[in-house]
Amino acid sequence: MLTPIPAQVTQLMDLHPEVAAALTAGHPVVALESTIISHGMPYPQNVEMATGVETIVRENGATPATIAVLGGRLKVGLTPDELEQLASDRRVQKISTRDLPFTVALGGHGATTVAATMRIAALAGIRVFATGGTGGVHRGASESMDISADLTELARTDVCVVSAGVKSILDIGLTLEVLETHGVPTLTLGSEEFPAFYSRRSGFASPLTVQTEAEAARVLHAKWTLGLTGGVLLANPIPEDAEIPAAEISPHIEQALADMAALGLTGKATTPYLLGRLVEITGGRSLAANIALVRHNAAVAARVASAYAALQG
Repeated sequence: MLTPIPAQVTQLMDLHPEVAAALTAGHPVVALESTIISHGMPYPQNVEMATGVETIVRENGATPATIAVLGGRLKVGLTPDELEQLASDRRVQKISTRDLPFTVALGGHGATTVAATMRIAALAGIRVFATGGTGGVHRGASESMDISADLTELARTDVCVVSAGVKSILDIGLTLEVLETHGVPTLTLGSEEFPAFYSRRSGFASPLTVQTEAEAARVLHAKWTLGLTGGVLLANPIPEDAEIPAAEISPHIEQALADMAALGLTGKATTPYLLGRLVEITGGRSLAANIALVRHNAAVAARVASAYAALQG
């Protein structure tokens, strides 16, 4: 059953009726982020991707809950009109956890990052979240101190994030070290090697491996039953027929990073720029891979959510 949402939160949150009914009945729900819609893919492919991902979640036994902030309201589940607005309205900002109070207070529009989506999902009582790739430690972070808030949120918020690993534009080794420091169980589904977003292999061993979605759900159940707060990262390698092997994508990433440095971009503008530049450099191949991995993650997340809901009795 749904843990009651605090009254002060309900004053700021709109639960889609389908999501509210599923949560009340204890049925599985999968949160979906919105930055990938507004800042991760071009229009109208972003709308097609988002509606397709919601369908995949339903086909795998769960209710989708795409999360965003519109008009200062926390939206947990979107109507078709709201999804269209999110995908096409240039006033929509990319927002992380730090930006939530500002966006809510000023009645703004925000597409939520992994960190912000986790926080809103947790407020609504949703335990499983599907995304594309997780943020992490940026290359050159020893000088820039650019470390994604996704890692901080994973350390403190009780949500399982299903992703294709951390984005390959990041420093994967340092990201894994930070996750270990924060005590975040970092699992890979069906592989002893941690994936790298577009690629199934990163060159880094997976800290932990599970073979099935049911095993992953048991890890969630054990962690939170033991009173161990914080999230779980479940890395789900991109399907073989959609991957861009690391040897092929790495030179393109280096070019995109060099182009970004020449422009002097920093902060939250970096990831959207790099992903968009990679689409240009690869002739759209990286976009096709991105869509494939998001769809795959949604299916896995729905099955994890279903198995976890069954464990709750």
